Amino acid sequence: MIQNDLFLRAHRGDSIERYPVWLMRQAGRILPEYRAVRSKLSGFKELVETPAFATEVTVQPVDLLDVDAAIIFSDILVVPEAMGLPYQMIEQKGPWFENTIRSQEQFALLDDHIDVQDRLWYVFEALKQTKTALNGRVPLIGFAGAPWTILCYMVEGKGSKTFSESRKLLYTQPALAHRLLQRITDVTIDYLKGQLAAGADALQLFDSWAGILGHDQYVEFGLHYIEQICQALPNTLLTVFSKGAVASLPEIGELSCTTIGLDWNMSVPLARSLVLENKTLQGNLDPCVLYGSTDLIENETKKMLKSFKSQRHIVNLGHGVYPDIDPEKVKVFINTVKNYEISNFDNA
Repeated sequence: MIQNDLFLRAHRGDSIERYPVWLMRQAGRILPEYRAVRSKLSGFKELVETPAFATEVTVQPVDLLDVDAAIIFSDILVVPEAMGLPYQMIEQKGPWFENTIRSQEQFALLDDHIDVQDRLWYVFEALKQTKTALNGRVPLIGFAGAPWTILCYMVEGKGSKTFSESRKLLYTQPALAHRLLQRITDVTIDYLKGQLAAGADALQLFDSWAGILGHDQYVEFGLHYIEQICQALPNTLLTVFSKGAVASLPEIGELSCTTIGLDWNMSVPLARSLVLENKTLQGNLDPCVLYGSTDLIENETKKMLKSFKSQRHIVNLGHGVYPDIDPEKVKVFINTVKNYEISNFDNA
């Protein structure tokens, strides 16, 4: 039994007394307590791969920020690593893969028919330990990267401003791109099913690089595989966050998921007009608002809240909270949402 189930009710479209609020990247560098845990370890990957530490930092924002949901501390790149493509996380630079997948010969080197439970045991164990540590206070969210975003890292081997190698693959070797996307999709489905079995109450797919594709390409190489994941997880509370894919909102709104995540460039009223009424929206305050004064944060948050016009909304930022934002500013945002007067709440 979950004591604060606002997040779950909003997902389902049930009646809520206020909007639930949580933040992408809430378990992270904005918290001194997180940095204290990191200082004990060799690096980011040790934190991800050690269930006790991952549990500790997952619970921190529930204790310190009073958010309405926890999201397991992990990384989207555990999936390609499980597939046989290990990566390093380099401080100040980000992920780096020694090997990439740019040819059929390189694709053939990936491990096939892997045991996800064995290779990603540490994520499932962290979920179990976190579920125990939360003791029913708030729901626990599991997550994975969407296939297109995972492909980008496997092809580029690192972050990129253009992801030109990944986009080139779609034009020069589309069959290989589809084979790789299908392999990623199959592993991701097994991974997310494992997260549910380990205690996740809801799931989120992060398609961080959705916006670099044009509409038709995103439908073919992005949404086609996301829909496979959605259909493989029926009766699951699932959010799809396709950053930057404004042109594809009508198609995103037709996915077999419960909630659509919006980035800060997406108009909430426009999104609501394009997305089916039986979908919940999540988002979408610009993270940079949290650099502003207390008054500015309160005013911008209330402006966003007034734009919702529906109970079917979960409050979040339009992307992950930036690491140099003051946690006290984050609390202003959260408290503004929680104190939003019920008289202003539109039940339409």
